[in-house]
Amino acid sequence: MSSFEAYMLPCLNKKIFGIDCPGCGMQRSVSLLIQGDVNGAYNMYPAIFTIIIMLIILVLHIKYKFKNGHKVLLAFFFLNLFIITFNYINKFI
Repeated sequence: MSSFEAYMLPCLNKKIFGIDCPGCGMQRSVSLLIQGDVNGAYNMYPAIFTIIIMLIILVLHIKYKFKNGHKVLLAFFFLNLFIITFNYINKFI
């Protein structure tokens, strides 16, 4: 167990209701990514890479005020929403 894993928050949805939430696996995915396990991170939470890209674009857009940065961020938001929703439904099938 890495030092990062010692500070992970438990999923309250899973604890209370016994089912995963759409965000379940994100912390473990980040932990795997920090450890260098890219494939494991993707398998744990497929939206991790598009979320990271979106956050990088967000920071750059805040700093440099890209002309169409808000449209790119909106596109990534909907892409992430699709990936997360598809993955969440796929868990139960």
